[in-house]
Amino acid sequence: MNRKFLVILSLAAVVIIGAAATSDSKPKEEDTYVNLKVLPKDISSKELQKIMVDEFEDGLGVSCNFCHAADKNTGKLDFASDEKPEKEIARSMMRMTIGINKKYFKIKHPMIGSPELTATCNTCHNGVAFPDGKNAGGQ
Repeated sequence: MNRKFLVILSLAAVVIIGAAATSDSKPKEEDTYVNLKVLPKDISSKELQKIMVDEFEDGLGVSCNFCHAADKNTGKLDFASDEKPEKEIARSMMRMTIGINKKYFKIKHPMIGSPELTATCNTCHNGVAFPDGKNAGGQ
């Protein structure tokens, strides 16, 4: 009788521990983003990474530190910081791109990174940060 009880108790413990280990009740820290003003607040890590690579790295030929400032203490990029003006310029450009696609191409719910967009960052930038050939200072 005791042996049977121990086997049942052991199986129950394995099931409970297994269920607890696979439970995804709280959001992953890496999928919780702060200070998103144009992109959806619930964007997935995969979607955000695709936008950053396809639209900014490839479309403008820039890396993360072009828009994102480094934390003064750790040196790591502080993605939530608005310290660099390029970040607000990027937001304005995303709003402009969404507006162009809505108004001129009649896309009802344009989203940066969506394959349905006709006008994208690359449409004008073609892989360069300053498509007019000038530096940020206009020189």
